[in-house]
Amino acid sequence: MANPVLSDKVFEDAAAEANPGWAAPAPATDGVYHPPITDGPVSPYTSVRTGVMTVGGTAAATGVLLVLLCAAGVFGWNLVKLDPVTGEIANFPGWIFLPLLAGVGIAFLTAFKPHLARFTGPLYAIAQGLVVGAISHVYDAQWSGIVLQAVGATIAVFFVMLALYGLRIIRVTDRMRRIVIGATLGVVLLYGVSLLFSLFGHTPSFLYDSSLLGIGLSVLIAGLAAFNLALDFDIIERGAKAGAPRYMEWYGAFALTITLVWLYLELLRLFARLRSR
Repeated sequence: MANPVLSDKVFEDAAAEANPGWAAPAPATDGVYHPPITDGPVSPYTSVRTGVMTVGGTAAATGVLLVLLCAAGVFGWNLVKLDPVTGEIANFPGWIFLPLLAGVGIAFLTAFKPHLARFTGPLYAIAQGLVVGAISHVYDAQWSGIVLQAVGATIAVFFVMLALYGLRIIRVTDRMRRIVIGATLGVVLLYGVSLLFSLFGHTPSFLYDSSLLGIGLSVLIAGLAAFNLALDFDIIERGAKAGAPRYMEWYGAFALTITLVWLYLELLRLFARLRSR
């Protein structure tokens, strides 16, 4: 799975729930002809099936979550106060990390309860928006204009990957999926080990400095996040084709928002390293 909550199994289970073929009635055995049960004539202006996931619906839900994310981001940005003379950070709200932990908890809850995504998705967008907005202000205070660069780059990468996927220039195969998944888990492990070392005051310098190794690592991780977008597009498309229930539109949008936030933060870190040289 490209995203910790966007997995094939979740969509397969949801599609199976919406299409319970095993529940069809058994054929009659009384020797009397029984005509097949239908829902009546199908009008060309009505759909044969309703209440199922669509790619367009997922795109609309993603748009709603991104609007909430940006609105909360503006609020989080304003929570960080700068010194009017030096321009340095004068006040950073310590409680801002509570929404970060809440976002992690919401992600795990939604992974196990996909049908709650229409409620947990907006909550996640608001919680992460507060954190991303505050972090962005800290970066912008040190490197003016860096946030606009990161936002622009994130939008550009998203549409480039969408075009490459839509034109089938990038084809998501099982082999590609395994490589991206393995690399993503490797990054998670790297960050986990780094966090463990930082608790003892021995944070690996290459994870945060502006050396060539650090810049190369940022480029690699940002590229990996971009390929996660392709895997997200693929799973959303296959979920729609499989006839997953409509609530999976919010689940897909929720998972896609997670990937976009990750991509933005990695690009923000990359640009900070480039400006530090």
